[in-house]
Amino acid sequence: MERRPLILLPLLSLCSPWARAGLSEGDAAAGIRAALERGCTAAVAQLGRADGFLANPAVRIELPGHLKDAAKLLKNLGQGRKVDELLTTMNRAAEAAVPAARPLLIAAVKGMSVEDGLKLLKGGDDAVTQFFASKTRVPLIKKFLPIVSQATQKLALADKYNAVAGKAAGLGLLRAEDANIQQYVTGRAIEGLFQIIGEEERKIRQDPLGTGSALLKKVFGGLN
Repeated sequence: MERRPLILLPLLSLCSPWARAGLSEGDAAAGIRAALERGCTAAVAQLGRADGFLANPAVRIELPGHLKDAAKLLKNLGQGRKVDELLTTMNRAAEAAVPAARPLLIAAVKGMSVEDGLKLLKGGDDAVTQFFASKTRVPLIKKFLPIVSQATQKLALADKYNAVAGKAAGLGLLRAEDANIQQYVTGRAIEGLFQIIGEEERKIRQDPLGTGSALLKKVFGGLN
């Protein structure tokens, strides 16, 4: 296969949209870092407050699998208050945990290489989610789990959830990872956080002017 002469590589780089806008690849990567830092900060602020999860249908944590059907039955039997109490506690636990994510997310953004930044700029709709999942999921679980556990242990229903969910998982009616309320809420909180970060990034891609940043305008404007 014929290879391009190395002398042509600088010329090819000049054809990139950022070069035409007077930006280097380093500038472009800096733009995606700035966008993600904004997105992380906005997502944490949105979710890490009262009703951040509970009042947002997109990320609200519901009971998993067949337990959701069982909850409907309990409500019909007059146990709606207890079900609502459990759901509120689960979502409040997620809201309490989210602020602990910001330092980890910002560290991941600042440690991003130029190559990572360019991949995210050119990547698909889930590129950001995949990046944060690979860099922060494990440390986020370690950060979130104790906070979620502390928030849910105050509720007697949490132990009942684990007992019922454990039996349901043993019967194949529930995923094993959803059989513990602390682990279930932790996982859903992290997924919700990644989802909102992705939404914030899409806003910046679609309306870089709205950020008020000249760099982001040039970087994302060059992609349109």
